[in-house]
Amino acid sequence: MPLSHPRLWRAVDRLAAAHGLSPSGLARRAGLDATSFNPSKRETGGRPRWPSTESLNRILEVTGVSLAEFAALADDAGPAPALPVLGLAQAGQDGFFDEAGLPTGDGWGWTDLPRPGRSLFSLEIVGDSMAPLYRPGDRVIVDRDGPEPRRGDRVVVRTRTGETMAKELARTTAKALTLRSINPEHADRVVARDDLDWISRILWVSQ
Repeated sequence: MPLSHPRLWRAVDRLAAAHGLSPSGLARRAGLDATSFNPSKRETGGRPRWPSTESLNRILEVTGVSLAEFAALADDAGPAPALPVLGLAQAGQDGFFDEAGLPTGDGWGWTDLPRPGRSLFSLEIVGDSMAPLYRPGDRVIVDRDGPEPRRGDRVVVRTRTGETMAKELARTTAKALTLRSINPEHADRVVARDDLDWISRILWVSQ
């Protein structure tokens, strides 16, 4: 299906929401004018206004999203496929992930999927360390085959002891990761790379 004007702007809005941002916030993160994606600028004199190729490239770069993934965000809503969902507390137990860090075994529920993918699954937030961005009961979707997370990304981290947490990646070194909570009442966490089982970027949140 052609990427029409309404579908293109829908993809921009959904990309922003997937990263916990408004369209203005996404523009700022990409180094653009904060009003670049405002609804009022999507038409000029009653004629459709399209975002520039440069601005699209910038938002894809800062979010780590491929062009194919961006195009999938433009799809019209329809019957959504489902993917496995598990509570973060359960995720710390044995038997729910295989050696590649993918879902296995019984005990998984199901949640609607924003785009197809065999390596995607969903985890349910517990606790308030990421409040108000993520609240208990929210479901975050991660991709085990996604690009390497970068500083500033919201991520799910699982340690070799089975602890599983949703955080913001604040800093990386050759030896450790520093993980930040949105809630200032929770201190930063430092996880040694030797203690890391896997880390994946959060693609979407269902609230």
